[in-house]
Formats: sequence, structure tokens, C-alpha cells
Amino acid sequence: MFTVCALYHFTRFDDPAALRGPLLDLCRAEHVTGTLLLAREGINGTVAGPRSGIDAVLAHILKLPGCADLEWKLSTAAERPFARMKVRLKKEIVTMGQPDVDPKARVGHYVEPADWNDLIRSPDVAVIDTRNDYEIAIGTFEGAVDPETATFREFPEWWEKNKHRFHNKRIAMFCTGGIRCEKSTNFLLGQGVEDVYHLKGGILKYLEDVPEAQSTWDGACFVFDGRVSVEHGLKEGPHVLCHACRRPILPEDRARPEYEHGVSCHLCVDETSGEDKARFRERQKQIALARTRGERHLHADEDDHPLEGLS
Repeated sequence: MFTVCALYHFTRFDDPAALRGPLLDLCRAEHVTGTLLLAREGINGTVAGPRSGIDAVLAHILKLPGCADLEWKLSTAAERPFARMKVRLKKEIVTMGQPDVDPKARVGHYVEPADWNDLIRSPDVAVIDTRNDYEIAIGTFEGAVDPETATFREFPEWWEKNKHRFHNKRIAMFCTGGIRCEKSTNFLLGQGVEDVYHLKGGILKYLEDVPEAQSTWDGACFVFDGRVSVEHGLKEGPHVLCHACRRPILPEDRARPEYEHGVSCHLCVDETSGEDKARFRERQKQIALARTRGERHLHADEDDHPLEGLS
């Protein structure tokens, strides 16, 4: 059994590059794998490994500048959800592309999971899912607005086009672990929206704390690791990943005629050309050959999900 740790923290790192080497070395020494992002605005990522290794990595991060009050979420996985360890330097730890957005300045009102249902059932509250379309496709809260955005970077433009829909409404927002809402609530406050709320700890904390019988969550929650999705109690969900388009699909979807491992699924079969599919088939062939030799192919990063924020 592997311990999975999802974390993020907004703080000021004057020299993120100087933090990278020691953090990567420690993770490797402790047999911890996954992805951590470092930027001037903080740290974000998901890692997995033995509990002792996760504890060692957390102890190290807590000593980084401004990280003493770091919060994290732990869950478990039956199999190692990441094949290798990466510590990457980024401009943002979750990409919104809005230079004036600063979650360290102010954010919306935090709402505990136990209070979330009452809030979103209020008639004067509009609930907005800030995640990507492929995440929302497998689960969301009852009555939540789907912005139909492919990336978080598209959210500001969506808001500008749709803000008229939410006149005289309080806005409640949520995402997987909370990081996207740190930025989206700051953004809305900057746009003049007065009453903005977000789910503390995100969907993961809600699924951990709120009993299924009392839940307003419908479906599974996409996660950015090899588990692909989790359900109530953070139990591993049924989904697998299409390694052509990186979208979550159900195991039975692999029996559909559109599915070809690493080449296409029913969601992406019409999105790529014949030349693309031929290239994908050659890639899968090379991955298979590398595995027979006991090697790891360069493009066999099946655990390399984009970190939109644990989120």
C-alpha cells in the first residue's frame, strides 16, 4: 500500500531553482515518486511512496520559506501511482495566466465540507465548477455550472462572457484540492464580485469527510495520478486513462470499437488524423519493445498528468 500526498501552498520563493535539487534528491532517496511544481508563488504537487518517505518529504517542505503552515491531504493507493519523480520549475504552480491575481492577498470565504451542502442549496447561490471539461464529465456537485473549459487558463474569458448570468448571486466555487479556487476566488473579488465562497480542501476533503448518504456529489473525482479517479472515502474509482487523449474512461469503454490502446478511444477517435494514429501506433510498438527489454521508453510517461491543481 502506498501513501499518496496532495499538497499546495502559496508563498514567496525568491529562488525556486535553488530549492529544486535538494527536494528532488530527498524524494529519490526516500523512494517517493510523483510531480512537484515550484514557482515564485509557491509549491504544488502530488507524490506517493512509503509513509516514512512521505513524512520525510513533508518535513522538508515545512522548512521551506513561508511553508510552516502548509496543509496536505493523504490517501492510499494499492499500486504505485507514479513511475518516477519530477520536480519542475514553472511560472505558476497552477496556470491561470492572470498576472494581477494574488491568492496571498485575499481569497473567498472558506467553507468547511460539513457546511457545503447547506450553502449550495441556498436559492441565492450559484455553484461553479472551476475544473476542466474532462474532469467534470465523470462527476460534479448537483446543480453545479459547467464552464466547459478545456484548461483553467480559459476561466477568466468564460467569466467575462457569462458574468451577466450571476447578477445578484453569491458565488460558490470548487475544484479538486482547492488550489484553483484560491486563484479563481481572488480573480472574482478583483472583478467586483462581493460574496465569493470556496470549498475548503476541495472535492477530496469533501469526499473524505462527508458520508455518502449525505452527499450532494454525483460520480467520481478525477485525480492527477495513476488512480485516475476516487470516490467517497477516497476509495479508488473505476476509471482508467486513455493514453492517447489523457481523458478518463471506464474499463468497459475499452471494449468499444473506437478504442485502441494508446491510439484512440470513443472520446478522441475523431480528433486525430490517420497520420496521427499511425504515429501513435508506432509509439506504442516502441513502448512494448522497450518493456520486453526491461527498459522504459522515453514516451511511456503514463503517469504524467498535467498538474492543474490536484486540481
